[in-house]
Amino acid sequence: QLQLVESGGGLVQPGGSLRLSCAASGFASNYYTIGWFRQAPGKEREGVSCISSSGGSTNYADSVKGRFTISRDNAKNTVYLQMNSLKPDDTAIYYCAAGRLWSLLRHDYAYWGQGTQVTVSS
Repeated sequence: QLQLVESGGGLVQPGGSLRLSCAASGFASNYYTIGWFRQAPGKEREGVSCISSSGGSTNYADSVKGRFTISRDNAKNTVYLQMNSLKPDDTAIYYCAAGRLWSLLRHDYAYWGQGTQVTVSS
């Protein structure tokens, strides 16, 4: 069973930065694509970014391109999401998920963390 735990959320002012972490444990966690998703109140959960098992391929939603950077350290079984130039529209619960496909579609991911709240407000 693969388990994922997010951390690093919090309250930040517009224009600020946060780094989210997703710590994986369990069977063969380094063989999975890891994706970051977010869900704002009253909205559907949307894909933000994903990174392949090797870390060689990444993808971003248009809304975060140029502001967010995903990376992974397989020696630490951890994936990071560096978020810069944050906007109030980035406010959401952020989830990491593990799947076999390099995808930003939630149905391609079988394992999910519990989420971490990110609030961007002055």
